[in-house]
Amino acid sequence: MKKNKAPNSTQFVIFGGSGDLSRAKLIPALFKLSVRDILPRQFSLIALDRQHENRKDFIDDLENSLPETLPEVFTREEWKNFKSNIDYLKLDFNQEAGYRRLQERLNEIETASELPSKRVFYLATSPKFFPVIATGLQKSGLNNTTQPGWPRLVIEKPFGHDLNTACEYNDRITDIYPEENIYRIDHYLGKAMIQNILTMRFANMFFEPIWNKNYIDNIQIISTERMGIKNRGKYYDRAGALLDMVQSHLLQMLALIAMEPPADMSTASIRQEKIKVLCSLPELGPENVEENVVLGQYSGRKEGQEYIKGYQEEDNVRPDSSTETFAAIKLNIDNLRWQGVPFYLKTGKRLQTKNTKIFVQFKTDFHPSLRGADSPEANLLIIKVQPREGVSLQFNAKEPGSQDKIAPVFMDFCQEAPRELKETPAAYEELLAGLFRGDQSLFTHWQGVKNSWQFIDSLRKSAEKIDLTPEKYEAGSRGPEAAKNLIQSESRIWWDRKNINRHSPV
Repeated sequence: MKKNKAPNSTQFVIFGGSGDLSRAKLIPALFKLSVRDILPRQFSLIALDRQHENRKDFIDDLENSLPETLPEVFTREEWKNFKSNIDYLKLDFNQEAGYRRLQERLNEIETASELPSKRVFYLATSPKFFPVIATGLQKSGLNNTTQPGWPRLVIEKPFGHDLNTACEYNDRITDIYPEENIYRIDHYLGKAMIQNILTMRFANMFFEPIWNKNYIDNIQIISTERMGIKNRGKYYDRAGALLDMVQSHLLQMLALIAMEPPADMSTASIRQEKIKVLCSLPELGPENVEENVVLGQYSGRKEGQEYIKGYQEEDNVRPDSSTETFAAIKLNIDNLRWQGVPFYLKTGKRLQTKNTKIFVQFKTDFHPSLRGADSPEANLLIIKVQPREGVSLQFNAKEPGSQDKIAPVFMDFCQEAPRELKETPAAYEELLAGLFRGDQSLFTHWQGVKNSWQFIDSLRKSAEKIDLTPEKYEAGSRGPEAAKNLIQSESRIWWDRKNINRHSPV
C-alpha cells in the first residue's frame, strides 16, 4: 500500500466533541498517537458541541476520564503537552454563526503557527447531522480545497438507516466534497488482524493457490458479545443487529476474505476488488430468506442474585419491540472463485462469549484409506480479531505414542505489540494515523457502502414480507436454536460452538 507521510501541520475539528465516541475512542486515540510521536509536528484539536460552556469545563471533563480510559500510558507530563493543543467551542450545528466563529478560530491558530494547516473535520454525530454540517462548512468556505485531498471529511457509521437515506446523505455530501476527500469510518478495518488479512493471503504462497471453491468447504465470520446494548437503546431499537453489525463490520470482513487479488496494493486497487465482492452478494427474496436467515432477540435471565434484563426491558426500548439482537445469515457469492461455497455470518448481543473470529474450513478430501469412523478432522484457518488477536492453523498429525491414531494439532501466531507500545494499537489509533497519511484503504468507499445497503435492504424487506420474527434466546446462551439448524442441515457446525483447540485457547 502506498506510504504517504502525515502533513507537518494539521487542524483536527471534532463535531460532537463531548459525545461518548469522542471521549471513549477519538481523543484517547489521539492522545496515544501523541505519546507515540505519530501526530503531525504542529497539531491542534478543536472540539465542538453544546454540552460544555467553555474550554475549562471541557478539559476538566477529559482530565477526569482519560486516566481511567488510558491507565497504561497516561502521565501528567504527557497530558500537559497534549492539552495545550486542545480548544473548545460551544456551537450549534444548525446555526451559520457558529461556523463563522470556527473559521475565525482556525485562521487564528494557523496564523500563530506560521505554517499552512491541513484540516480534518470529523463528524462524530448522529447521521442526520452529516449533510447539515457539510452544508455549514460549505457556506462558511471551510470546504475550499487548497490541495487535492484536503480538507478531509470523516464520517462515522451508520451512514444512513437504509439505502434511500444513505443515498440522500451521500448525494448532499458529495455535492460539497469530492470522494477523495471523504473518509467513511468502519473501526473494524483498523483492527490489527483485519489489516493482516491481505498480507496473509498474498504474501504466503501456500494460502492463495488454495483460496477458492476447489479447496475451501465454507467460511464463517462471527462476532458475538456478552454485553447487551448498554445505554444505546434509542439508537439500537432503530438499527438492530443487521444494521449495527452485518451491514458494516461483517460485510467489510467478508469483502477482504473473498476479494480477488488486486493489481497492486494501492488504495484504488484494493477498493475496486472489495466492491466487486459486495456487488456479487445474492438477493435474498421472500422465497428463500427463511432458509438462509435466522433472527433472534435476547430474553431476561436470573443469574444468582442478579437479574439480567431482556432486550424489551432495556432503557429506551419499546416493550413490544421486535428488533433483532442476533442475526445468522448463509449466503453465496456469485462469482467463479466462490461458486458453491457457503459463507456464514453470525453476530449477537448477550451471548455466552465475546469473540470476533473468521473460520476458514478446508475440504476433507483425505486419502481414501483414512476415511471412515475416525476420519481426520477438517483443516481450519482461524483468524482471531478480538479479544485475543492472532492466527491458528489446525492440521492433522499422528498422535504421539499411538500407531495410527490421527489427532488435530495447532500452530499459533499471537499478534503482539512491540515492547515500546505496551499493547497493540487500538483500531482508532490505526485509522487516525491512516487518515493523516491519506491511506484510504482503511476506509470504506461509497460504492461499497451502497452495495452493502442494497443487500441488507433486500434482506430486511423480504423478512418483513414473510413476517420473519426474531426467535427468543436466553441471555448468556449461544443464541437461537434455529441458528444451529441453519448450519447443521448441511452437515456443518458453527466452529465457535466447539472447543476446537484444547492446547491453545482460541
